[in-house]
Formats: sequence, C-alpha cells, structure tokens
Amino acid sequence: MTSSSPPSHPSSPFRSSPGPVIRRLTLGDLPACLDLAADRGWVRREHKWRLLLTAGQGYGIDAPADDSSPPAAPGAPGAPEPPGPPEPSEPADRVRRKLIGVCVLTPYGPPPHVPRGRPSASVSMVLVAGRHARRGLGRLLVRHALAEAGDATVFLTANDSGRPLYEKLGFTAVGTVVRLTGEFTGAHAADHRAGPRPDLRVRDATAADLPAVLALDAPVFGADRTHLIVRLPSLADRFAVAAPGAPGAELTGYAARWPGGDAAVIGPVVAEDESTARALITELAAHAGGPVRIDADARHSGLRSWLRDRGLTERTAHTLMVHGAPDLPGDPGRRFAPYLGSLG
Repeated sequence: MTSSSPPSHPSSPFRSSPGPVIRRLTLGDLPACLDLAADRGWVRREHKWRLLLTAGQGYGIDAPADDSSPPAAPGAPGAPEPPGPPEPSEPADRVRRKLIGVCVLTPYGPPPHVPRGRPSASVSMVLVAGRHARRGLGRLLVRHALAEAGDATVFLTANDSGRPLYEKLGFTAVGTVVRLTGEFTGAHAADHRAGPRPDLRVRDATAADLPAVLALDAPVFGADRTHLIVRLPSLADRFAVAAPGAPGAELTGYAARWPGGDAAVIGPVVAEDESTARALITELAAHAGGPVRIDADARHSGLRSWLRDRGLTERTAHTLMVHGAPDLPGDPGRRFAPYLGSLG
C-alpha cells in the first residue's frame, strides 16, 4: 500500500519518489527486524519478534535503493545474525531487504462475555532507523496501523520520547506501568500473603487448565486474546496457575515467566486479588535463577511496595495510551502485569 509522502526534508531519500511504500511483513522479514532493532540499541530478541509477527501483523518500509549504512563486522556488537533460509512462500529478494521502519498491529477479538463487544488492538515495536529519524516515517506507520485497525480500540505503551507523537495522532494517556528489576528475595511460600490464604495453591499449568485460563482472562483483559494465551506453554519457560486447594476449585489467577536476556520477565499476571498475584510472582521469581523484571501496573501501589521490599528497584515508567475509547478495556483491578510490555 502506498502512503502519502512524509514531510519534506533536505536529505530525505524519498524526495524524488511519490513516498515510502508500507508493506506487510512476514516471518521472512525477521532478520531485517532484528537488524533494525540492533540499529536502535535494542536487544535482538528473536523469540519476541517471532511471536509478534505470527500473532499480529507487521508493517514495514524498505530502505531506498540508494540507502547505505556500513554493516557491522561479523561477531561485533549489533552485527546481523546469519540469515536463515527464505520462507517457502517468500521470494529470496524480499528476505534480503533492509527495513528502515516497522510497527506491529496485534488484533484482539471482542470479549466473548459482552454481546456486540468492540474489538481492540495493540500497536507496538514502532521503530525507525537512526539515519532516517525525524522524517515522519514513525507517524506514517502508526497512521497506517490505525487505518488497518478500523473501528477497534487501539492501545499502546509509550516511552517519554514517543508520547508526543502518539498524542498528536489522537492517543490519550490513561495509566502507567512501572518497570522493576532485581534479585527477588522473597523466596518463602508464605511471603506473598496480604492476608490469611492457607488454602491457596500455585502449580504448573496443564493443557486441561486452558479453558479456565481463557475464561478468567477475557473479562480482565477486556478482549479475546486466545491466540496469545495458547502460545504461552511453548514460549514462556514457566506457566503457573493459582487456585484454592479444594478439589475442583476454580482458578483465581495465572502468570508466566519469559527468558529475557539479563533478567527473567514475569508477565502476564492476572489474578482475582493482590494476594494471589503475590503468590504467583513469588513462585516464578523465587525459582528464576537470577534477576527478574516485572512491569507492574502503577494502580497497584501495594504490589509495587511489596516488590521493592523484596529486592526489586523501580527503573523506568511508561505511559499506557488509548485511541478511540476513554479508557483501556477490561478490569485493571485484576490486571497486575502485561503479557509483554508491547502487548498489554
């Protein structure tokens, strides 16, 4: 799809063309996405990009034919990984393209418990190569994603540098997530309790738990994200559920832990109350084997205080923003941490 030209710039590579073309990305573009992430100083997390490009739809802008940037030496920090074989359905020349801008739109179905409920979607991974920054490409990509989303409620998590752009595009701030990292010191099973919960049991999830997890998640998240939840067992290194110890008791929460490079990432954390959220976090963090990271919803000040008391430090804060609705869908009172920071 051809989009309108970005604002004129004396060194714009598109000054002699109708404007950049935004195309749909496939898994064949995964190496180019990783290269672009490295260009902006992001860690090359292949499993994360693979998830986003399969659960959602990526959009990208290819580098102009005369674009040049010196490649990193093999083995140097930020050097591209050797490209894998092309996807069977992809032409080889597409796999070799360089990307100078990307974003990902992840759609969610309407909540199954709400008749005629409105769908929603998240925008993430809005990246423009450093040599093409401030030329309107990020704005172009987000506008394209909004158009593709149609009448869905669209949300995202913004850092301080990106927030002004999103505000100009009609997003409004509705909350904050605070990133905490560190070695978790609350390793005792009873350490989670905000009150007496001797009956609470945390265990590894099984395939039989999936329907109950989905039933718990939909009203909390405010949308149907089955396509993401079903991927947790294969992508996360630990997937746990919480329930009272009585036989046949319904689940009261679930959470997952992801490999995250320098720290294990805990999320999502969905629970009926803060005590259950603490129990899940305790189980996952105490057995992480190193530092952990969690993006805690700032509404849960008690949970943040509890995490600080157990060795984690608040590092950064990001703004939750929404387009097309007054607030995020779902129940933030039971949503303690996102699936991933880029997915809500």
